[in-house]
Order: sequence, then C-alpha cells, then structure tokens
Amino acid sequence: MLTIHVLCVGKLKEKFYIEAAGEYAKRLGGYCRFQLTELPEERLPDNPSPAQVQAALQREGEALLRRLPKGAAVTALCVEGKLMSSEELSRKVAAWAGQGYSQLAFLIGSSYGLHPSVKERAALRLSMSPMTFPHHLARVMLLEQLYRAFKIGEGSAYHK
Repeated sequence: MLTIHVLCVGKLKEKFYIEAAGEYAKRLGGYCRFQLTELPEERLPDNPSPAQVQAALQREGEALLRRLPKGAAVTALCVEGKLMSSEELSRKVAAWAGQGYSQLAFLIGSSYGLHPSVKERAALRLSMSPMTFPHHLARVMLLEQLYRAFKIGEGSAYHK
C-alpha cells in the first residue's frame, strides 16, 4: 500500500483548519497509509531582514530534508511550481505508484516558503494556484486534492 507523507513547517492553530485537515486525513486512510509531520517554524522578529528570512528557511529546509523518507517521490509546494488539474495530479500519483514508488512525500513550508535546497530535492514543484493562500489552508487544500486524486483513480462520482 502506498504511504503518503505530508511534512509541514508550522502547526495548525485554528480549530476549523484542524478539523478540516483531520477529516481529509481520515478519508485518505481508506486509500493509503497517511502520515503527517509538523516541524517547528523558526521564530523571526517583526519585519525580518532578507538575511534573517533566508537563515530561517535554511534551518527549516534542513529539518524537512532530514525527515524525508528514503526513496520517496518528493513534491514541494511552492508558488513558482507547476499548476496541475486534479486529474493531472491523480495521474501523477498513479504513475509514481506504477513506477514502484511506495512512498510519496509532499512538503509545505512556512509562510515564507521553502528553502531552494528543498525545492531542488523535489521531483515535482507544485503550485496550488497563482493566488496567495495562508500556508495552513494550503495543507487542507493539499489533503483534499490527494483524496480527490484517489477518488478520480477509482472513477468515483466525488469528482464531477
């Protein structure tokens, strides 16, 4: 069975995000082994300098890379990534499984994004939209899209 790892920088705090993410995590359990890992976000002062932001992203990136499962197909969520339809994501997940990948890892950075080293490690850079969303909402959106990808794969009416 496929294992999907979602590694996130930062913890969900708002109840509505926690409940929504929990619902999709539960649903995903019917299609894959699902593992969510929350890593601490580096503390930055108000109005941090670009150097402070880069140093924080580097530390967060190192923590993410240390937690990557060996042999996983890695997807980094980033604004400059590829836009994909739900059907394309479904085909990509199925293709990785068909290529023998037993583990997929999806990486969500902090509100400042991901360090370039993390993006370079990814087989796929994925953008959820050209619009800007809170990174906590991005987690819920990703989980829903992963669930949708499995539903598309089985030909379910969930995806209309």
